[in-house]
This record gives sequence, C-alpha cells and structure tokens, in this order.
Amino acid sequence: MGFGSEGGLSMASTTNAGQRSVNDPTGKGKGPPSKATGTKATSSKSRTETVHLAMRQAIIEQRLQPGEKLPEDAIGDAFGTSRTIAREALGRLAVEGLVELKQNRGAFVANPSLDEGRDTFFVRRGLERLVVEAIIGRLRPEDAERLRAFVAHEKSVSGTNDVESIRLAGEFHLLLAELTDNALLMRYVVEVVSRCSLVLAMYARPHSSECGVNEHEEITEALIAGDADTAMRLMDEHLSHVASRALLEAKGTRDIRDILSAYAPQHDDNGSKR
Repeated sequence: MGFGSEGGLSMASTTNAGQRSVNDPTGKGKGPPSKATGTKATSSKSRTETVHLAMRQAIIEQRLQPGEKLPEDAIGDAFGTSRTIAREALGRLAVEGLVELKQNRGAFVANPSLDEGRDTFFVRRGLERLVVEAIIGRLRPEDAERLRAFVAHEKSVSGTNDVESIRLAGEFHLLLAELTDNALLMRYVVEVVSRCSLVLAMYARPHSSECGVNEHEEITEALIAGDADTAMRLMDEHLSHVASRALLEAKGTRDIRDILSAYAPQHDDNGSKR
C-alpha cells in the first residue's frame, strides 16, 4: 500500500485493431475516425469515459492531490479533448465524491476533513461486511484461484513499486465486491474505496505495504475456508488498521499538465499510438 492508501479502479483503454484510441490527442475532440461504428454521441461518451477513468486513476494514485485545482483547459490539453469533455468528466468525478465543483472558482480534487474521513471509513466498514456476508460460502474454485493469484501479484510488487501497490490494495476490495455479483453493492464499494483513498492520500503516514498484503492473504484464506466469523473479524481489523494510519499531514500541489501527461496516450508524428 505504499503510503497507506487503499486505492481504487485502474484505467484500461481498449480499442479495435487499426482504430484510433478514443482519447487520441490527434483527434482534438473530434472522436474516433469515421470507420469506427457508433454515433457522434456515442463517441463523445467514450471520450468522456476515457478522461473520467484516467482522472480517477490519477487522483487515486495520489498524482493529483486533495485541494488541487483542475482547470478544464489544462485537462483538455493533456488529453487532446475539448473543454466540454473535460467538464463532463469532472462532473462524473464530482458525483463520485472525488472532485468538488465550486461556483465561480472551478473544479478541485476533493479535500475531505478528518471528520469526513472517519464518516467515510464508518460507511466503508459496513459495506465491506455486506461483501463478506454475500460471498462467504459461495466462492467457486475459480474464484478462490483468482483471489490467491491476485494476492500473489500484490506480494510480488510489495516494496518495489509504491504506485502499483496502492492501486492493487484497493482493487483487492473491488474484486471481492465483484464476486458478490451485486452491481449496486459494487458501485457503492467503488465510490467509498475511492473516497477513502483521498483521505489517506492527505493524512496517512508512510508504512510498509507488506502489512496490508498479509492481511489480504488472511482474509482470502478465511473466505475460501467459509469461516464467516474469522473473515468478518479480519476484514474489520484490516480496515481499522488502514484508518488508523491517518494523520494530519498536508501536502502541496503542482501543475496538473505535467501529471496528466503520463495518463494520456503517446503518439508519433504520424498520429500512430506508441
């Protein structure tokens, strides 16, 4: 977990072979080339989704810090999209609680207080208990294999890649939510895990990522064994440990163009994605 954050969803952008990516800077807000199927509205929606997911990932990975201003023109420059697309993506992030929209001032990465953070973790612990209740005794052999493989991957990057550890720490919980086959529950877990990552990005003290990985492994084995009491206790203790790492430690802000450039696709002079 690197610096104590339980991160959220990663952003994966896929396109059909031979088609320009929907967030290709060479498109300048015009959407995919004409041979791509779908209406103009569909193209616009895809481009908005691409920017939305990339921005979410930048926030969750702590590249964009709490309180940081998010100018629409800078976001558009970073992704080669219009300000309208940037505005729509910011609106989605605001609904998720990751961005604050302030009248006459613009958009900012949400800047939760410690009290708000405590409330968020309180809600999260309740949701995660529901996740455990929903999947205990229902895991199939392939689910168990998937969970163990995920934890093994977490272990492989622990202590060597802080950003990856942060992302995987949160995705472990999203994977559990996915295994419930309850779309509404997963939606709420995605939102609350993302909000928790903001709290931790602002207030958490550094610690070893090995702690979280070991706790994930213990939770996994209890779930696979069908031991509801142990799984519930371990999950509650794990989230309590994560929340306890929150300390008042303000962090600075930077120019977001430099940060978001790493999330925009790179292209050569001919417009081909590298």
